[in-house]
Amino acid sequence: MSYAPFDTVLKPARARLPAGTCDCHFHIFEATSVYPLAETTTYEPTPATEADYQALREAYGIDRAVLVHPSVYGADHTSYEVLMAKNSSWLRGVAVLHSSNTDAEIERWHQLGTKGTRINVLFAGGPTASDINNIIDRVKPYGWHVQLFGDLSKIGDLAGRIAERGVPVVVDHIGHADPDQLINSAGFTNLLSLMREGQAWVKLSAPYRLSVQAPAYPEVRPLVDALLDANPAQAVWGTDWPHPNIHGPMPNDGNLVDLVFDWLPDEASRQAVLVDNPTRLYWSE
Repeated sequence: MSYAPFDTVLKPARARLPAGTCDCHFHIFEATSVYPLAETTTYEPTPATEADYQALREAYGIDRAVLVHPSVYGADHTSYEVLMAKNSSWLRGVAVLHSSNTDAEIERWHQLGTKGTRINVLFAGGPTASDINNIIDRVKPYGWHVQLFGDLSKIGDLAGRIAERGVPVVVDHIGHADPDQLINSAGFTNLLSLMREGQAWVKLSAPYRLSVQAPAYPEVRPLVDALLDANPAQAVWGTDWPHPNIHGPMPNDGNLVDLVFDWLPDEASRQAVLVDNPTRLYWSE
């Protein structure tokens, strides 16, 4: 299944992002003739190239970024490795470890600047508890975190169980659930506790995956406020560009950057979430 392409209009934002801003979540999709999709992929993304992303960086003042390996490529990290090697001065990465990936590949990804692995529990048939434990055992020696992609209202204490294994947890996309269900859920309460303890992080990204009320996504604001109240030092921000595999209206990136100034209305909070926090999470050795 294919989805709408990203909006190529780089609408001006109300202000430029602060120096050192890090986009902590984006993907690149080259043409399938360059990097074939995995047989297991459930959607076909519109090409969204490195040049396209560079234009977005320049438009809004994104100085650093974190490349997240897309699920459409499965265990094949060829495109990921090429991009990481080419852009090492400003790029860090999150891989997606499969059982077929070798220890040599993990070592190579680590040397390229990989800081975590993403675990997708959003859909049925995802990794089992045993699978997750095995992934943790393989990446823990490298100091990587586990990036958790799932409906936080349905996975209860999974983030806590991962943290108990001695690795940091990074929760994708504000918890990726209906806001009314999420804010009263055990999973969200557990996340707030883990953030207060410094054991978990959250990505303030992709509000359009939780709400269709563009461009402000007002239902999402109480979640963002609760997360920042819990511990603003454990939050980072991401564009989720090019916004793949979404069913609602395609967002404009200028509007998403404007949301940063709504969610983080003062200079100190923007400095923390956009610059200082990602430095600790992705650039510290």
